[in-house]
Amino acid sequence: MVQNKIVIRSADGRTRKGVTNNFSADREFFHFTPLGASSESIPLEVHLADLKAVFFVKEFDPKPGSRGQKDAEAVKNTFGRQVKVLFKDGEILTGTTTAYNINRIGFFMIPTDPTSNNERCFVIRKATKEITVT
Repeated sequence: MVQNKIVIRSADGRTRKGVTNNFSADREFFHFTPLGASSESIPLEVHLADLKAVFFVKEFDPKPGSRGQKDAEAVKNTFGRQVKVLFKDGEILTGTTTAYNINRIGFFMIPTDPTSNNERCFVIRKATKEITVT
């Protein structure tokens, strides 16, 4: 079974690292096993309504300098519609999306910088202040 490395950010500011094998944008919850949990641990049930975003990452502890860069040229060479997300806590994410729908709980976006540690991110709409899709 494929396990996705994820970092979840709760709406209250908490950050947790771990894995999931059943995340779906069409369900209200998914199961999460925290990093370092024993193999006998029962996965936690995480509700999307309690989150800010779910980051699907390449590594849990990326090398310094691997954080995404804001590069206008990188945006031109990506697939999908450009999206800029301003969260209620002031954080800004930029990337592209092919699945933004205002009537859904959230949407996937892909960072514009291919060197970013984030492979993709699921943004929870209610944790945002403004979403600009072009």
